Amino acid sequence: MTTTLWMFAAFVLATLGITAWAAGRSRSTAGFFAADRQISAWQNGIAIAGDYMSAASFLGIAGIIAFQGYDGFLYSVGWLVAYLTVLLLVAEPLRNLGKYTMADVLAWRLRPRPVRAAAALATLTVGTFYMIAQMVGAGTLVALLLEGSGITYAQAVVGVGVLMVSYVVFGGMLATTWVQIVKAVLLMGGTLLISILVLARFDGSLVRFFDAIGQVTYTEQGVTVTRDFLTPGLRYRPPYGPLELVSLGLALIFGTAGLPHILVRFYTVPDAQAARRSVVWAMGIIGAFYVLTTFLGFGAATLVGRDTIAAHGGTNMSAPLLAKALGGEPLFAFVAAIAFATILAVVAGITISASTSFAHDFWVNVLHHDRELYPGEEVKVARITALVVGALAMGIAILLGPTANVAFLVALAFAVAASANLPVLVLALYWRRFTTMGAVCGLTTGLLASIGLILLGPSVMGARAWFPLENPGIVSIPLGFLGAIVGTLVRREPAAESAHAGLLWRAHTGAGAE
Repeated sequence: MTTTLWMFAAFVLATLGITAWAAGRSRSTAGFFAADRQISAWQNGIAIAGDYMSAASFLGIAGIIAFQGYDGFLYSVGWLVAYLTVLLLVAEPLRNLGKYTMADVLAWRLRPRPVRAAAALATLTVGTFYMIAQMVGAGTLVALLLEGSGITYAQAVVGVGVLMVSYVVFGGMLATTWVQIVKAVLLMGGTLLISILVLARFDGSLVRFFDAIGQVTYTEQGVTVTRDFLTPGLRYRPPYGPLELVSLGLALIFGTAGLPHILVRFYTVPDAQAARRSVVWAMGIIGAFYVLTTFLGFGAATLVGRDTIAAHGGTNMSAPLLAKALGGEPLFAFVAAIAFATILAVVAGITISASTSFAHDFWVNVLHHDRELYPGEEVKVARITALVVGALAMGIAILLGPTANVAFLVALAFAVAASANLPVLVLALYWRRFTTMGAVCGLTTGLLASIGLILLGPSVMGARAWFPLENPGIVSIPLGFLGAIVGTLVRREPAAESAHAGLLWRAHTGAGAE
């Protein structure tokens, strides 16, 4: 446990050092929100990967694979291919048209106040649920990993929250970016090391490794069973299993292109070419990571065993317990520190996107669109927002407790992003007829549909659910598009139509981009 504490302390000191360094370089508005657009393509690509590969990926997917085999690996496929949507649809136009937030793109050709207000609401909703999920996970995992040190769940939540707010308030986007880069390097290094050690236990033979996966023994309802973990059906069972998988995949693939903390990363690079290249970097890193989760999950199932994992904290402990089985206390401490770094980096990214949206979209452009701001006001509001959002997330995470359904909160964030943000963003870019009414209706419909269906689903209502799927994407995403289309067809908006040609020109050429 002493080793784990020292590794945690080393990471905290390193990231605080980064924050102190970045604080002196984040004095301007562009510096705080977008790191002065000086982040290179490879740096931004690694940071995107660090922002995207959350604790749900590192710990959650490894656990799902360890417990549900092939179906668990299918769970990761949506994350693996999601950046194709980002690359093909939004990366370049977003960088060319926007300044700090997704709403900048919508406001380019639509009436600014209503679309910024609706977009800010959607952004804060996604960010809040995603952040609460990470904070609950942080409290649970850190308290569990440091069991015996006297650190409680609530203390772990507060500790992570204070560090996360510090990165954003003092260092802005530059500090957040470098924390994410450090975390991504640690995560990939640790995952690769564990994968090599797992394969070494099978004499480097993939054939022997997959033979072992085909005969996993564990206890189920008091009976010892042996199952082939390469056979589907352990998670996605009839009658709704296949539909659930499709719905989840839709939410992940389309939700990624609508996640605010991912989209703001494209404003940190100097031009659209760098934005595209950063997505390619991110795809390579993320793709390699999700392929390696095969060794994390299946390695835990074969070398540690489901019963042992279940007896020592449940599915989320699969990767740490595998590390302990392979390398003892030092490797366990290293993986625990990686999990801690993962949570901090992702929460920092979410916080800065939420504070940027409130300060830039709502405070500046909705509340004070006619008033000239005093120097530094926008950054000051963003810092105060980060404090408020962080405190709110900490408070809710503590109230929900360590038993809260984290998967439900993450699913809600992806479902809202896919159902509200993406339809409006795509239609604003590619449909000439699209109007302000369509944007507001699409954002509102997608937001209400995704939240409503999850509240009526099994994640909340259990066996009494009115909606059979845990993830509502297969229904709520079409509803988001439908709301945007119907709202557009109600009344034409000549000014928005005439501005579309200019939008396309700038989106594809970058002429006039900041």
